[in-house]
Amino acid sequence: MKEYKYRINGSLYSVVVNNVGDDTAEVEVNGTPYTVGIEKKTKKQVPSPFKKAAQAGSPNPEVNSPVSKQSSPSGANSLKSPLPGIILDITCNVGDRVKKGQKLLILEAMKMENNIIADRDGMIQEIKIRKGDSVLEGSELIVIVG
Repeated sequence: MKEYKYRINGSLYSVVVNNVGDDTAEVEVNGTPYTVGIEKKTKKQVPSPFKKAAQAGSPNPEVNSPVSKQSSPSGANSLKSPLPGIILDITCNVGDRVKKGQKLLILEAMKMENNIIADRDGMIQEIKIRKGDSVLEGSELIVIVG
C-alpha cells in the first residue's frame, strides 16, 4: 500500500494505492474506493519533462484511463456530481418523491456551497453517497426513477 498527495487545480487529493493487478488497480481517493483500468505499455516510454509541465498547467486535463466508482450500475437514472467536492448535507431520503428543481444535497466545491437539484420528477431509489464523502466530477450521487 502506497500513499500519495496530489494537488490538482488547487485541490489536495490523498491517493492510496491498495492493490495493483495486471489490468486494474484498486485505489482510494480521499477515502473513496475506485477501480482503475491500466493500459498495457507496448514499449518503454521515457517521460518528457516538458510535456508533463504543459499538462500540469492545463485547466481541463484529460483522463486517458477509465476510472469508475465501485457501485452498482444505474445508467441514465443517476444524478452525477458536476464538480469534485465534499458532501455537506443530504436533504432527501430513499423512497422520497421529488420534483424537477428540488434541492437534493449540498456539495462544497472550491470553497463554495453548491445546491444539487433534481433534474427530473421521480422517486429516490438509491443514495450512493454519505454526508462528509469526497466525490470526483462525474461520480454517481443519487438514483432517481419514475
